[in-house]
Amino acid sequence: MSSPVLGIMTLYLNEHRALEERSIYRRMILEGRKRGLDIYVFTPADVHSGGRQIEAMVYDQKKGWSREWRTFPDLIFDRCRIQRNHRFQQLLAFRQKYGHLLFLNRPLRNKWTIHQTLSEKPSFRQHLPETVLFQDMSDVNRMLKASSLIYLKPINGTGGRGILRVERISKEPNTVLVQGRDQKRRIISPRRVHLSRLGPLLQHWNMKDKYLVQKGIQLQLPNGRVHDYRMLVQKNGEGKWELTGCAGRMGAEKSVTSNLHGGGQAVAMERLLKQWIPEEELRSEVTATAGKFGIDVATFLEDTYGALCELALDLAIDKNGHIYLLEVNPKPAREVFARIGERSIYSKAITQPLEYALWVYRNRSEGSEGIVSKPSPRPVTKAARMKRGRKVR
Repeated sequence: MSSPVLGIMTLYLNEHRALEERSIYRRMILEGRKRGLDIYVFTPADVHSGGRQIEAMVYDQKKGWSREWRTFPDLIFDRCRIQRNHRFQQLLAFRQKYGHLLFLNRPLRNKWTIHQTLSEKPSFRQHLPETVLFQDMSDVNRMLKASSLIYLKPINGTGGRGILRVERISKEPNTVLVQGRDQKRRIISPRRVHLSRLGPLLQHWNMKDKYLVQKGIQLQLPNGRVHDYRMLVQKNGEGKWELTGCAGRMGAEKSVTSNLHGGGQAVAMERLLKQWIPEEELRSEVTATAGKFGIDVATFLEDTYGALCELALDLAIDKNGHIYLLEVNPKPAREVFARIGERSIYSKAITQPLEYALWVYRNRSEGSEGIVSKPSPRPVTKAARMKRGRKVR
């Protein structure tokens, strides 16, 4: 009996066919082989124009990487991240043409839509920072009047690109400090700006309908660096959601984000949380609450948008132990656990999708519980009917 075939679908980073996570895919292929799972890597650009074969990337421990013509896989693990180029258009065309195939995970929507969707569930609202969709400067001014700290975030941004932090200066009530990163992830020099000049400063960022205005949470450690927590939840070999791990991230000096690709540092959650919340009992309560929250969010989003395999949640925790959800990432990286020395969690983060893929394959008949072989229709939610840009409380 032949092995089930899993195709990991990704996107090239450039015209030289560079891949971002080649080392992760290599390890997945080797781990899959141990489990009787045949794995190859491909991009939409590798699909033959006839639509019957794929010029796949395969790996052998002796020969290394090579190309091989393969038939379509039994399952597809979509690892494609947003790009602003023709390669992303190829991805959209692939998803439309081959949407009937069996995917481990379906795409999520942008940050604004996800925020609206999650806000429909009463138990989630307390964990969502006040957020509006930017329409004009009145949204920024209104939020700054209510809060001394706000963030401006692209609705489709990743890796900290294009994020701005705006904070009122207490001793100068009409002045704000603007910090952030540009679209290439470079740190912007901090600027003190009079409120009357904030609009012209932001004008060239082209924010209308593309940015969120979000109430900020004070997350600066005593050393002045911001921090947050990256939680990874994944489906296991029984098709159930479980918490794989959670790690702390501390931003680079003068950075407004904690992203590792932006120079951030990975820190064990317990170690970082101990610096932030001295009370051991409160820390234990926070850790337990965060884990349950992560599973609940993943379950809810899957029920709304269709099959998911894994999710990363970026969490902020204030001094009182209150948990806020900053962002949901459906294509999470895993290196944060390797960087803090949690080798077993890092290994599990790599192998869990494979165990889940085998479970899906065994239960692939349409109608089996937990299996979504076709795109689920996205319901018209209450949030979707709300006036665009309206505040969600």
